[in-house]
Parts: sequence; C-alpha cells; structure tokens
Amino acid sequence: MNQSFPRPRKSLGQNFLSDHNIIRKILTAAHLQPTDHVLEVGPGRGALTELLAAQAGHLVAVEFDRDLAALLRERFAGQQQVMIHEQDILKVDFEQLLGSHTCKVVANLPYNISTPVLFRFLEERQRFSRLVVMLQKEVGERLAAQPDCSDYGILTVLFRQWFEVKREFLVPPGCFFPPPKVDSVVISLTPLAASRVEVGNQALFDRLVKAAFGMRRKTLWNCLKSGGLAEPEQLERVLLSCSIDGKRRGETLAIEEFALLSRTLSMLLGL
Repeated sequence: MNQSFPRPRKSLGQNFLSDHNIIRKILTAAHLQPTDHVLEVGPGRGALTELLAAQAGHLVAVEFDRDLAALLRERFAGQQQVMIHEQDILKVDFEQLLGSHTCKVVANLPYNISTPVLFRFLEERQRFSRLVVMLQKEVGERLAAQPDCSDYGILTVLFRQWFEVKREFLVPPGCFFPPPKVDSVVISLTPLAASRVEVGNQALFDRLVKAAFGMRRKTLWNCLKSGGLAEPEQLERVLLSCSIDGKRRGETLAIEEFALLSRTLSMLLGL
C-alpha cells in the first residue's frame, strides 16, 4: 500500500477497497455514462475514485478524514471534474453539495455509519437516479430481505416503498486493507417513479413501521399500542377492519399490509 497515506483509523470504520476486479464490478453495476454526476461517500485512498473520475462527467467525493481529504485534493488537483469535500455526510447540505443535478451514488460506505447514511439517502431520494453501495453483509441482507425472517425490518420496508433493491454480489474480507472481520455485499437501489404502495399519511406510515419493529419479540398489537399511534380501541378497530391479527409479529407483514394499516389509520384519525 502507498506509505504516503495515513494508516486506517478503526474509529472511522476505515477498510479501504483494494481489489481492482471488485472495483470494476461496482462500476459495471453503476451503469455509468460520460454525462453522469456522481457522489462518492468515504473515498478513502481513492481506488474507486480514480476510475469514477475517468468515467463520470462530474464527481463529488465526501471524505470525513482530514488527512485523507487533503491527500485526495492533491492527487486530483489537475482534474476539474473532481471535487473533494472534507465534510460529514450525515450533516452535509445536499442542496449546496449537489445543486440541482440528479446524480448517482457509488460508494464503499463506512460500516460504522452505513445505516444512518442510508436513511439520509432515503430522505434525499429525489436527488438520485441510482445508488450502488458497498455495505456490511448484515446491513445489505436487511435491505434485500423478504417478510417473515430475522433480517426483515424497518430498513427493508421503508426502502422497498421507494426503491427497487437488488443484491449485486458478495465481497470477501480479503478485498480490503485492512481486511474487515465480516463479509460485505454490493447493493443497487433504483428509485421507483412513485411509492410502491399508497400509504395515506407518509409520516404516520413511517411511525407505524418503526413501532411495529420497536420490540421484535412482542406482538404487533403490543408494539403498536406502545408506539402511541392512537388510542387502543382505535388500533383494535383498524386491525379488525384490515383483517390483520394483532397476535402476529411485525416481521410477518408484507409492505402492502403495512400500507393498508396506514391508510385505514390515516382515515380514522383524519390525517
């Protein structure tokens, strides 16, 4: 490895992708065009950045590590299409960062913040035409999970509402420096033209899904009651109206059932 780079910082979840075959597979999954605007999060030592810069029309890379950001700015100083920002992706203003451009996200996300980063992308979903992200396998499996399994949860349902989720390929630890202690997976997220399901009130739907998985060992009824979404008698009416057994657990409900509960409760509450 290039000794001019600082050593990886465990506190920042730094595991640098070093396998060029995997990098090429990520680029293939991103379907890059010469006119594309691309956002990379956590470019690290720039192995993926280098090929993104060669294939995209404009590249914005956000790096939290001050030393790495400085080295990357020096490395790509002669390439006007590449912008290196030393910022926290969890706090960045996407309007200032990306302007009005619709862009693609291509990134090996830092594993210690991957889930909150994903939720930021969900909030800003209208800005993206495609996302191809490397994740810890456990997180990727949650995104792509089917109902009635332990991986199925909040992340699954909320992303399935707005994205087509595809598990692209697994990546073993040996493809990184230093090798992580877990397997990784590349996931592609393609935004849908509209919500997959009609949910009534979006804020209520989000609260409903989060409440349903709030206590995974509890029944749906107990979770919803503890979530404070409505009075217990109102929740009973909604479950009965939807023909959904309150003794079920949240992970057994398909997204269509969550949407039905949300629409019915929205109507009952006048939202």
